[in-house]
Amino acid sequence: MQPSRSDKTEYGRFFEEFHHGDIIHHATPRTLGEADATLATALYGSRFAVTSSQAFARAIGYAQSPLDDMLVFNVVFGKTVPDISLNAVANLGYAACRFLGPVYAGETLHARSEIIGLKENSNRETGVVYVRSQGFKEDGTPVLDYVRWVMVRKRDKASPAPQPLIPTLPSVVRPDHFAEVLPRLAMENYDYVRAGQPYTWDDYTVGEKIDHVDGMTVEEAEHQLATRLYQNTARVHFNQHSESQNRFGRRLVYGGHIIAIARALSFNGLANAFCIAAINGGRHVAPIFAGDTVFAWTRILDKAEVPDRRDVGALRLRLIATKNRPCADFPKRDDKDQYDPAIVLDLDYWVLMPRR
Repeated sequence: MQPSRSDKTEYGRFFEEFHHGDIIHHATPRTLGEADATLATALYGSRFAVTSSQAFARAIGYAQSPLDDMLVFNVVFGKTVPDISLNAVANLGYAACRFLGPVYAGETLHARSEIIGLKENSNRETGVVYVRSQGFKEDGTPVLDYVRWVMVRKRDKASPAPQPLIPTLPSVVRPDHFAEVLPRLAMENYDYVRAGQPYTWDDYTVGEKIDHVDGMTVEEAEHQLATRLYQNTARVHFNQHSESQNRFGRRLVYGGHIIAIARALSFNGLANAFCIAAINGGRHVAPIFAGDTVFAWTRILDKAEVPDRRDVGALRLRLIATKNRPCADFPKRDDKDQYDPAIVLDLDYWVLMPRR
């Protein structure tokens, strides 16, 4: 007699299984340690002094060196994948992302999400899910709040479509909350020599363009190792057996891996942009695969004073990443709003920098 098939395994949600207002509590809580920070450095080579040096961070007023913001973002994102995007075709974009405070080695993060919008695509094979996700410390302190939208496969093409609902999202995160992102800092102890560059918030001008010059080649083992570090289970990044049958014939590189590479490359020109305060919006313009080399450039979109703070100021940046194309001529959208074919990432975000 053949044993009956077990129904204990999870296959992920398909588009028609999401409902507006659903609240999803994600497994598994994750305690982050110094080893995680070290591995992230090995993968991306980030050199920002505050997240690299305990001595540097403590000298300016941190209790200890905080974890890199992209490590925190990607870990919280990874928590959401089994419940939101296991059956995704692509992660389409981000908005209204707020970093709410530093995370330190030894702290534990968990996440929850709310479905805030749904729209079936015209092909009736997929739909777009809009989700607000939040990351918390073990005591309930929020550390991250963001919206993303993701294209998810349907289980049954004939299943009825939900009533379309597309949320209204802000185009820019206002800098009102930025004063709370950082502890009060003793910027008179900030060592610009050890930080790598002398430039402060005061030295940047709106409209300025910065070519970050360096390139970083994506390795197959590294992008998979990074995605496992975040406990991101999306099969499009790991399973060559299944992905050999898709339109690309190979595994896709996780988008958060590209953001982290581009952010690390931005050190050359923005060495003192040590804290990400918010992501206004972002788009993965094109896929990347192992063997591609990432380059990046930044345009200064805006500057803002931080309410009730004189130690730091905010810069609004547009970070453009390309594949296999250096950025000395600053590739961008053309007059017809078409991206240069080499562009893979377009990210609009706020950073905090020391002031004079």
